[in-house]
Amino acid sequence: MTATLGLLDGRPLPRTPLDHRLAALRTGPRSTALPQPGSSEDRQLSRWVAQVLLTEALCEAVAAERNLPVGAEAPARLDQQAAVELGSITAAAYEGSPAVRAVYESVTAEIEASPEEVAHYRTMTTRPPAVVWQLALPDGECEATPDTLPQALAGALRQAGPGEWVTAGAWTAALLSERTITADHDITPDIRDATRRATFVRWLDRERAHRLTLVEGLEHPGDPAQPDNHHRH
Repeated sequence: MTATLGLLDGRPLPRTPLDHRLAALRTGPRSTALPQPGSSEDRQLSRWVAQVLLTEALCEAVAAERNLPVGAEAPARLDQQAAVELGSITAAAYEGSPAVRAVYESVTAEIEASPEEVAHYRTMTTRPPAVVWQLALPDGECEATPDTLPQALAGALRQAGPGEWVTAGAWTAALLSERTITADHDITPDIRDATRRATFVRWLDRERAHRLTLVEGLEHPGDPAQPDNHHRH
């Protein structure tokens, strides 16, 4: 197994952080939901985590180049729509890395939505009133609509009292509060945030293509049949 995670501007990045991140996941509160070690799904998980780490390393380098202040803030929590718009890899990096969040703010600070983008966003996102639940999970809090949750979990939460923990299958949660989003709320901040996220995704895709290389063996880590060379991510 190669000891290199990938290359950033041609500079090798060690694999050790990947091993540590995977070990933390496998001993964490959601370990039972992870794929069986050695399976094809497990190899896909390793590749996914590797790309999250490479994204974090890239943004750490950019933050240093731009002299951006990067603190030691607690992990952020994106709402469901923001996570979808960023994509799973970028969303995970954004939530876990202060450097990614600092670069996001720098790259998108001057972004404003055009009239065309406002009209498109309004067309795509106008919905009937919807109930949003504020949930407590074993590793933090999040918002979700009931219809996006596993049916058994949503049913158990409806029957439980406020703040009461319930378990349905592999899921454990507590319903803290709920609110109703109406179609007539001011969507201007939502539009700007969506435009900023789209801008960041495009910028990050260009930077990844230009500056990052993922070790090919990570596609099937530990598989001796995989050649120890590189390909452009």
